[in-house]
Amino acid sequence: MTTFEQIAPQLEHQAIEVPSWAYGNSGTRFKVFGSPGTPRSVEEKIADAATVNRFTGLAPKVALHIPWDKVEDYSSLTDYAREQGVEIGTINSNTFQDDDYKLGGLTHHDPAIRQKAVDHHFECIDIMHATGSQDLKIWLADGSNYPGQADIRARQDWLNESLQKIYDRLGDDQRLVLEYKIFEPAFYHMDVPDWGTALVQVQSLGEKAMVCLDTGHHAPSTNIEFIVAQLLRVGKLGSFDFNSRFYADDDLIVGSADPFQLFRILFEVIRGGGYEPDSGVAFMLDQCHNIEKKIPGQIRSVLNVQEMTARALLVDRDALSQAQQAGDVLGAHEVFMDAFYTDVRADLAAWRESRGLPGNPMRAYAESGYQEKIEAERVGGTQMSW
Repeated sequence: MTTFEQIAPQLEHQAIEVPSWAYGNSGTRFKVFGSPGTPRSVEEKIADAATVNRFTGLAPKVALHIPWDKVEDYSSLTDYAREQGVEIGTINSNTFQDDDYKLGGLTHHDPAIRQKAVDHHFECIDIMHATGSQDLKIWLADGSNYPGQADIRARQDWLNESLQKIYDRLGDDQRLVLEYKIFEPAFYHMDVPDWGTALVQVQSLGEKAMVCLDTGHHAPSTNIEFIVAQLLRVGKLGSFDFNSRFYADDDLIVGSADPFQLFRILFEVIRGGGYEPDSGVAFMLDQCHNIEKKIPGQIRSVLNVQEMTARALLVDRDALSQAQQAGDVLGAHEVFMDAFYTDVRADLAAWRESRGLPGNPMRAYAESGYQEKIEAERVGGTQMSW
């Protein structure tokens, strides 16, 4: 059986990008909740993200969302992030909060509005150049609410035309990562509802276009690990947006609703080579903390990913393969479940301490006084939110 000591070296390179918006106020359709200590600037968001990295060693990058995180000087912002011990990661576009985009952005029937959406992505690429970011992530709210409201076929053509313009503007070392979502905010059809649509679109663009898999963006009972395997198989899995859900896109802490699903996903990532340092697969969080404190929420999230990664690495691949080849259905399942049920928390705590990190990052953060400090200091101004 595979031991923790055998898989420990593979934990060294794990990196999980955290989202800037996780540190701002968020809520539901009905209410955005404020809380003491919430950042009032992008710099304060980055400081909080860097705090997660200091306590866990797992979060060296922070993703930005434009225009939520717009600043005058991105070079200075990049320098500030480095001073805090992190780097600017993925740049996320936003074509879902401007009135012009009510009927769509990159897929709007009006070419002028489509061009406005394209120009916004050009701005995001300029920000990528200034910050050193390599990925432009695009999630579209585009779709329709009623049958007959929109020309579904034409919108796919307009989407491809718009994406091609954006793709052609990318630098040599930059990527376009297209996200999908089965429903919401459009309820009759979404223009990019599933991994197949996203894959078809990015395959037509070129090798620098990839698919982003958000773990909360699927129909109930969808086998997400199968999608992971397929996208890795064709070399088009660009990144994950990790979160968890009970129904719809709740953006709960990853692994909180179904830790076994997270384990299964990570096993397929490892099986398909997506965990290798040079795989090009970016591990990211996409979560909003509505009622829990934000920094502990992010610490808990990256620890959940690390724990399930360790368990997935513990799967005895040789024994599993032998059972599969022998047609031993329950034997293969037992090998798989043995790894999932292995409690690695004490081993991970010792592993962290051997690297100068707290064995229990959640407790260490609670005892650090950082939460009390920001709640006392961040008084006045406007708290950031979406």
